[in-house]
Amino acid sequence: MPQKHTISALVENHFGVLCRVAGLFSSRGFNIDSLSVGETEDPSISRMTIVVGGDDSVLEQVVKQLDRLIDVIRVIDITQGQFVERELVLVKVKADTATRAEIIQIAEVFRANIVDVSTHSITIEVTGRYDKIQAIIGMLRSFGIEEIARTGTVALLRDSVAERR
Repeated sequence: MPQKHTISALVENHFGVLCRVAGLFSSRGFNIDSLSVGETEDPSISRMTIVVGGDDSVLEQVVKQLDRLIDVIRVIDITQGQFVERELVLVKVKADTATRAEIIQIAEVFRANIVDVSTHSITIEVTGRYDKIQAIIGMLRSFGIEEIARTGTVALLRDSVAERR
């Protein structure tokens, strides 16, 4: 099973950059497991967080090729370093009067938020690492998941690591 890599890329906030970056991965046969893009503290720069599985040596070449793209400012495979990662997920779960309290209790255990309640469902917002997200989804499956929306992973190197680079 290929190792998962978390790539952090600072790019110019221009039209077409996302397409070129994603194209580089797909042309090399890498499936992107997660891709999150957003402006940084500087509106002219976006941060891409890309989670992809693959062979270390081949992925190293892809990172080097990414770094050569004209709109790419900096690329780091942060997988081997210490980094903070989070994902936001909204989960709409079937709920009735018999199951509502148990679903709310599960949300509380995972420090998730109830963001919408209707007569037939509860929507839960959960933020955390991949394993936490998978765990709460696993717990909620037995109630019947109606919909899931995920942001994908976002990640930053910890200060002690970032200062050395």
